[in-house]
Amino acid sequence: MITLHIEHPVTDYALWKRAFDRFATARAEAGVLRHTVRRPVDDPAYVVVDLGFAEPGQAEGFLRFLTTTVWAKPANSPALAGSPLTRVLTTEEEV
Repeated sequence: MITLHIEHPVTDYALWKRAFDRFATARAEAGVLRHTVRRPVDDPAYVVVDLGFAEPGQAEGFLRFLTTTVWAKPANSPALAGSPLTRVLTTEEEV
């Protein structure tokens, strides 16, 4: 499993989540097999998202889409605060 790991602060989680949900079709078309959204228990204004893919190229392509289409336009990412930290990861072990 390949994971696109994303984390960043948000100004309003409910607003951020609505924007995230608007891109469900784009995620599916890009090959996202699963997603997880987490928030630190001590910082509700921060989100951590993991998107699962079958291939690294799919994750890298979706990251380009996020960078150029979603995060580059405030209307598409209305509660984004700061620059997202991202990594494409491969699963070495899962129990």
